Amino acid sequence: QVQLVESGGGSVQAGGSLRLSCAASGYTYSNNCMGWFRQAPGKEREGVAQINFYGDNSFYADSVKGRFTISQDNNKNKNTVYLQMNNLKPEDTAMYYCAADYRGSCHVPAYEYKYSGQGTQVTVSS
Repeated sequence: QVQLVESGGGSVQAGGSLRLSCAASGYTYSNNCMGWFRQAPGKEREGVAQINFYGDNSFYADSVKGRFTISQDNNKNKNTVYLQMNNLKPEDTAMYYCAADYRGSCHVPAYEYKYSGQGTQVTVSS
């Protein structure tokens, strides 16, 4: 059973940084994809970033390129994906969700992945 647990959200001022973490259990296949998507009130879901198992292929939404970095740390029976968010803007305010899937290609929005967590809130004030 795949379980994803996010942490690291919070409130920051514009220009600040946060690092989100997602601990995945029951999910260590070599063809996995992990990623983050977000949803703000009244807005559609937006894929933020995706990464493959080996960490050598990652994808970003245009809105976060150059500011956000996705990475992952894989150990036996457990892996963790991170989202380093720098130079945060008020428009980054949203609930952030971690997602995972067994896919041949990771290059699809993370909200299309099969598994997702409960989310962690990020609030950026101006």
